[in-house]
Amino acid sequence: MAKLRILVVDDEKPGREMIAGALEDAGYTVTAAESAEAALAVATRTYFEIAVLDIKMPGRSGLEILPELLAANPELQVIMLSAVWSFESAMEAMKKGAFDFLKKPADLDELLATMARAGERHWLLAENRYLKEKLEEPFADENIIIKSPALREVFSTVARAAEADTTVLLRGESGVGKEVVARTLHTASLRSSGRFIAVNCAALPETLLEAELFGSEKGAYTGSNVRRIGRFELASGGTLFLDEIGDVPPLVQAKLLRVLEQKTFERLGGTESIKSDCRIVAATNQDLEEMVKDGGFREDLYYRLNVIQIVIPPLRQRREDILPLVELFIRRSGAQRARPVAGITPAAKDLLMSYSWPGNVRELHNAIQRACVMARGDALDVNDFPSHVRGSDAAADTASLGAAPTLPLAEVERRHILGALEHHNWVLSQAAATLGIHRNTLRLKMNEYGISKPA
Repeated sequence: MAKLRILVVDDEKPGREMIAGALEDAGYTVTAAESAEAALAVATRTYFEIAVLDIKMPGRSGLEILPELLAANPELQVIMLSAVWSFESAMEAMKKGAFDFLKKPADLDELLATMARAGERHWLLAENRYLKEKLEEPFADENIIIKSPALREVFSTVARAAEADTTVLLRGESGVGKEVVARTLHTASLRSSGRFIAVNCAALPETLLEAELFGSEKGAYTGSNVRRIGRFELASGGTLFLDEIGDVPPLVQAKLLRVLEQKTFERLGGTESIKSDCRIVAATNQDLEEMVKDGGFREDLYYRLNVIQIVIPPLRQRREDILPLVELFIRRSGAQRARPVAGITPAAKDLLMSYSWPGNVRELHNAIQRACVMARGDALDVNDFPSHVRGSDAAADTASLGAAPTLPLAEVERRHILGALEHHNWVLSQAAATLGIHRNTLRLKMNEYGISKPA
């Protein structure tokens, strides 16, 4: 858990210093203010998790500025203090958003206990907001299937890497399960009690990505109406997973390098230096070395990220994992049907084993999910799968006859990609979604196989 920052606001110096001293002794970072105006001024420059706010002060009262403090920082937890306790004042404070109401002079044990609860609520609210915004991959929380020697070697490396606290770079095609590996690395590490925060760097434009990672002050960019906590702050004490790191624009690359080197950053539009205390796990399906040569990726950032490299093989290179994954996905998808699927026919198993799965585990999951919905019988059969999976006549014949494949793997993959493109009238985003791969990966595959849209 990150060290909480506390704002103490009281016009009476002895009480203010007593509370500030006790909180500092308890391990909090404390800033004191002697008036409502001073509190608002410092709150616009510095982010606080908790405020201890006196109700009655010269000028504006604590109750008057409470809504302004919360408008600027919705997750701020405010503990109100009053020399005269009344039910009416307490109710008014709670209605305006206060976390609790204590009588002055504050009992330090009671204050510290309230402070602990307020800190827990702050991080819970911040994390809940993040979870509502995060669209997780459908298979991200599935049980891990490790049958193949190739994947056993991967997780052997994960176990050793978990003992260190260095950056890790995950390499592999889209859909191989890089986020699943990253989550496992976090769970096995000394940071497992902290949060695992994931960011898809390819999904946001430059300004929004910068605000997503580092946070932003009110008014930092169009539409920024409140101060926003960035992923580096949310992941403090835990792990920050940066997916699609190769798509990070140059300006953000420079800021990431500074965080890795100096362990500090500033919010977008802010000047306060914030300490970074999270482990970075990055992932990419791109050739970073080639990007470094071409100037598309910073060489110094590449070496900072590539302290420990773990390469996750594609599903076609670990076919021992296919059928166990199929069984797992059938069990999970069965809950979506009134009449769950009981299994899969031998012919369908042969089809799935002979197919190249360019979209890897993600594509397999999507195919099983669709087949479970469309299934005509109690067991999945060849015809329950989408046409692009059984698109190659050779693959279909192989599935029916149980014979050895007659086409090279690359040709099966090329035909499969071509079938998906034709099915979606050459709309790349839709074809990529069907294939379970990123649009950039689809473009690379099209170049590799010489596929281009007909005139």
